[in-house]
Amino acid sequence: MPNLPNILTLSRVVVIPLIVAAFYLAEPAASWTTFALFAYAAVTDFFDGMLARRWNQTTDFGRFLDPIADKLLVAAVLVMMIATNTITGITVIAALLILLRELLVSGLREFLAGKRVDILVSRLAKWKTSVQLIAIALLLLTEVVSQVSEIGTVLLWIAALLTVYTGYDYLRGGMAHMKRPQDNKTAAE
Repeated sequence: MPNLPNILTLSRVVVIPLIVAAFYLAEPAASWTTFALFAYAAVTDFFDGMLARRWNQTTDFGRFLDPIADKLLVAAVLVMMIATNTITGITVIAALLILLRELLVSGLREFLAGKRVDILVSRLAKWKTSVQLIAIALLLLTEVVSQVSEIGTVLLWIAALLTVYTGYDYLRGGMAHMKRPQDNKTAAE
């Protein structure tokens, strides 16, 4: 039997270029298509991990690809929403905080993997992801359902604040595993 959780995770990566392309459609097709594709990706994010655990189908491939798929999806959509002026003004800072945290945590995970240390996802980080996905989904509908813009913006700021807190929490936990550079090495190596 094929590993459905891995297929769902991989499909989330495959759908990213389709979402980006859908931003270039005329309205209202752009909004509804980006929303539908993003909603699909968000739902697969929920189900891939749950099904992998329930069916005992967790794999190294899934553990590797799942967080990357999440970060690629969020980064691509946030960048496109900024480029298309869906996210504007000071709210760009909220999007930037989310993007920076994703890069920071990815780098930290990579560094700690070399030391054979896993970073477990906290419950608050899972809430952050849920709020973030809902915020983005609502913001994708701004052009066709104007009432969701304010709610989506508020939720994006809440996600950004949770992002900063959970990013700091991960960094603080990761610092315990970091050592000073060796005598012959520079900090940039």
